[in-house]
Amino acid sequence: MRVLVTGGAGYIGQVLVPDLVRQGHQVTVFDALWFGSDGLDPLVGPSLHIVKGDIRDGDAVRRVLDRGFDAVVHLAAMSNDPTSDLDPDLTRLVNREAMEDVFVASKAAGVARLVYASSASVYGIKDTHDVTEDLELNPITLYARYKAEGEELLAGLVDDRFAAVSVRAATVCGYSPRLRLDLTINILTAAAVRTGRIKVFGGTQMRPNIHVADLADVYGVLLTAPREQIQGKAFNVSTRNASVLELAELVRDTVDPAVAIDIVDTFDHRSYHLSAAKLERELGYTPKRSLEEAVQGVRDALLDGRVPEPDHPKHRNIVWMNTNPELWRR
Repeated sequence: MRVLVTGGAGYIGQVLVPDLVRQGHQVTVFDALWFGSDGLDPLVGPSLHIVKGDIRDGDAVRRVLDRGFDAVVHLAAMSNDPTSDLDPDLTRLVNREAMEDVFVASKAAGVARLVYASSASVYGIKDTHDVTEDLELNPITLYARYKAEGEELLAGLVDDRFAAVSVRAATVCGYSPRLRLDLTINILTAAAVRTGRIKVFGGTQMRPNIHVADLADVYGVLLTAPREQIQGKAFNVSTRNASVLELAELVRDTVDPAVAIDIVDTFDHRSYHLSAAKLERELGYTPKRSLEEAVQGVRDALLDGRVPEPDHPKHRNIVWMNTNPELWRR
């Protein structure tokens, strides 16, 4: 397949894109390259093209789509609550207006399938034990609100010629060449490796997590699954649900049993338990990697020199954006 991946040089993209290339797809990455493309550059060639462009530039998006693609994976976004709150106008332009432009332009260009990176955050806070795809969406943050609106937009576009599916992923973890150290398990792992101490805010909140390599697998499955199995649907993607304290203990036990855990109060009591049973039931996919393997991957990268500057702002989205406003301000 000819596949366009928006935001393909990001944390997820730098795991997904090499997978797609290995599977035999011809891939084009469209990305502003705010964080570079080091993990993809060695693969550039007949099967991988990188186009530097801002998702807010609708003309640039349409020019890329005019090259002709069978499928689009839409990853590009302000990727979490802190970065979304940094500049609400920027978030609206990227996560709402540009998103809609990509969807509409993809359909107009004859793309047959679009896979959309939504988020499990669209559910908000739920009291039910298992959060399943049939529950009402109740986003409580700007980031989650626009993700939910994206799903609604797609629902109005699908037809016999345009298939679309949404991915409601849990918090992602594990090593990527574009490593983020601002995600729960990755944060805890970096602290354990570098300081021997882990700070836990609250601890009782339930959090679902997914290994980045498993999430990449899911995108691959959705690109090739029979149309009738994915059309107009949303799928939760999660490896395991655990409390924040349990995650800290998992990190400690994986890195070094001597690591200390400090528990402090928090105002963030968001908690939910995500069910990924639909993904297994309807598409036959179950995660292959444990959260312990995610910790090991980040730990090893920190220790073997693949992350020479772990304090560099580029590993933390909000810090990088605050440090480099010229990248995103117009």
